[in-house]
Amino acid sequence: MREFSWPVRVYYEDTDAGGVVYHARYLNLLERARTEWLRSLGIEQDQLMSESGLMFVVSRVAIDYLRPARFNQQMNVTVSPLPLHGARMTLRQEVRDRHGLSHCRAEVVVVCVRVSDLKPVRLPRFLQEELSNGHR
Repeated sequence: MREFSWPVRVYYEDTDAGGVVYHARYLNLLERARTEWLRSLGIEQDQLMSESGLMFVVSRVAIDYLRPARFNQQMNVTVSPLPLHGARMTLRQEVRDRHGLSHCRAEVVVVCVRVSDLKPVRLPRFLQEELSNGHR
C-alpha cells in the first residue's frame, strides 16, 4: 500500500490557549491531506460533483492524540488507503513531525454518495480504478 504524504505547517490559528494544536484542528489537517491525495490521483472533488453527481462524506473518524504539536512546527500528514468496499473506503492517516514522530493517528471512513439525495452508492468503476492506484 502506497502512503501519500502532504507537508503542512502549524499556524497560530491552529493552536489553543496553551500554545498547542487544538484537538479539532487535526481534523482540518487530515481533510486537507485527503483532498490532496485525491487530487494526486486525478480526482477533483468539485468536478466529481458536477460531472458525476457524486461526492465523498466522512462517516466515521477514530482518532488518537499522541503528542502535542506547536506553533510553526513543520508536519507531514499521511494518507494510506485500505482495500475498497462497495461505497466506502477506509483511510489510515497520521500527522507526523519532520523527525517522523507521530502526533496524531486516525482511521477515517469515507462514503461515496449521490449529491441529489446523499444516499450511498457503490464506487463507479472509473473511481475504483483511480483509487486503486493508491494501493500500489
